[in-house]
Amino acid sequence: MEILVEGIANELINAESHQYSVSPLTERYSELTVGDAYQIQLAVIDKKLIEGHKVIGKKVGLTSIAMQQMLGVDEPDYGHLLDTMKIADEETVKIADFISPKVEAEIGFILEHDLVGPNVNYLDVLMATKYVVPTIEIIDSRISDWKIKLVDTVADNGSSARVVVGKKMSPIEGIDLRTQGMVLYKNDVLVATGSGAAALGHPAQAVAWLANKLHEFGITLKAGELILPGALSGAIAVNQGDMIGADFGPLGTVSVTFE
Repeated sequence: MEILVEGIANELINAESHQYSVSPLTERYSELTVGDAYQIQLAVIDKKLIEGHKVIGKKVGLTSIAMQQMLGVDEPDYGHLLDTMKIADEETVKIADFISPKVEAEIGFILEHDLVGPNVNYLDVLMATKYVVPTIEIIDSRISDWKIKLVDTVADNGSSARVVVGKKMSPIEGIDLRTQGMVLYKNDVLVATGSGAAALGHPAQAVAWLANKLHEFGITLKAGELILPGALSGAIAVNQGDMIGADFGPLGTVSVTFE
């Protein structure tokens, strides 16, 4: 299995580097478990760290019941955020850097204190949070045509690609993140709406799940990291020329353009 993990990790890195997709892992390796998939993800990240990349945070995916039902799973997944994935607000990115990109709007958490599982709850997350920021996650699948099951997306770093971070940093005192709304625009046309409750009922609950899940792998959420708790609406496909903007009301706005 160790040889297989290494081989798949190299395959996914090459696919990402050269913007091509590969056939679903679950169609080729029926023996792969979710645990194996996480080992593949960690192998990919380890290789990138050796190349000089740095982990700046983590992301939670599959936090909506609809997405879990679609993939036939009963829990979210997670991925790593690297320094090379961070994009400033209002910047332009090249569509050619992706394979089949989609965007999701999320309430990002910046931690002031470490969160160490296995018994973290959402109140612990709120107490450990320095502030929240508006974000757009650009997701992309190295698996052809997004034909993914849980093992595929876990191995593929939670299908993550980039994260656009808004300028406004908001303390959470007095903010009900569960009911906090979001509207998503594509070329100034409203394409999606959502609220914090879309992420496991409360975004902080999704972060708590992540802290506890990472405990299984000896990983903690660290002070200063950016944590994405899951999308507040369905993912929206993007093409060259599209401008995406998300408005979180009092939490601020964030936008990105694809050229």
